Amino acid sequence: MLGGVSTAVETTRRTLARLGHTVIVVAPRMAGTPEIEAGIVRVPAVPAPTYPDFSLPLPVLPGLARSLAALAFDIIHAQHPFLLGRTALRLARRSGTPFCFTYHTLYDKYAHYVPLPRPVVVRHAVRRSTRFANAADLVIAPSEALATRLAGQGVRRPIAVLPTGVDGERFQPGDRLAARMRIGLPPDATLLLYVGRLDREKNLELLLASLTRVVVRRPQAHILMVGRGTRTAALQAEAVRLGLGARVSFVGGVLPAEVTAYYQAADLFAFASTTETQGLAVLEAMATGLPVVAVRASGTDEAVVDGVSGLLVPEDPEAFARAVEGVLSDPGLAAKLSAGAREAAQRFAAPTLTARLVDLYRGLLGDNLWPSRR
Repeated sequence: MLGGVSTAVETTRRTLARLGHTVIVVAPRMAGTPEIEAGIVRVPAVPAPTYPDFSLPLPVLPGLARSLAALAFDIIHAQHPFLLGRTALRLARRSGTPFCFTYHTLYDKYAHYVPLPRPVVVRHAVRRSTRFANAADLVIAPSEALATRLAGQGVRRPIAVLPTGVDGERFQPGDRLAARMRIGLPPDATLLLYVGRLDREKNLELLLASLTRVVVRRPQAHILMVGRGTRTAALQAEAVRLGLGARVSFVGGVLPAEVTAYYQAADLFAFASTTETQGLAVLEAMATGLPVVAVRASGTDEAVVDGVSGLLVPEDPEAFARAVEGVLSDPGLAAKLSAGAREAAQRFAAPTLTARLVDLYRGLLGDNLWPSRR
């Protein structure tokens, strides 16, 4: 299963290709990646010591740098301010190519992955990512809240708000019973769903604490945790401690092509993260018509309209549980939120948002240059 940034890059790459553009993705080589992938250049990498699922690219060799430079890109678009982002910036500056940067992540919220004092890591992450953004010709923020934050932390380059699009061909409603049969789930259970990394910043202990309250009134309630991460073992132990061992299924990572079935099989999507810049999994759930209950937080609250396309609640287990029970016990409310979610998700359709990205690229190039450079 891809993480949020990887999903964003792959969705954009695929949609740009459908629009007739040529896209080359430069990415770290990871375990299990094919030797040859059309349109993807893999850079040697090693697993990160504190997060083995994340690969640290090794320095780009001169030969590879020359090969990339020879491709004469129209636009160079970085997705990360560190590691390969620095390589992208150097390539852009040496070739005089317009340089775009999408600020996907609140990097200071991930300081716990670096084995140094947290205040030092936070300051360094904010300072370095801001400096990188200020080297770009255009900065893209996936949400209005993030754009405001970037301006406040010192980003002075033009900032465009452009969420990542959702692939509506993949994520759409389906037959719930058929989806449950396909992935081996009981047809009569009340199924809550979480999709994403199982890491500290996702606030998953709150979901477990909420479930202890939900099962009191709804003993058949069950939550599926789709994803993997550094907190898997700790969350499994917490589920046992709370007496939820039989009510929580840790599915692990699944292939991107298979994740849609989990959305289609569920009754409700539960999301407690407060560190999102957008929350792609929330949008995927909405696109499949799944009612959403989420903690009210920046990023998520720009995708979900409270009471229309989902319910936004305080960061409190009891409030979260009440909202979940409210949806599960009221078919009319569930149907309303499902329809509202589907309608709201249309604003995030990948073709529409990728076309806006192309317009931003055109602005960097100048309309008169685009046809001759494409």
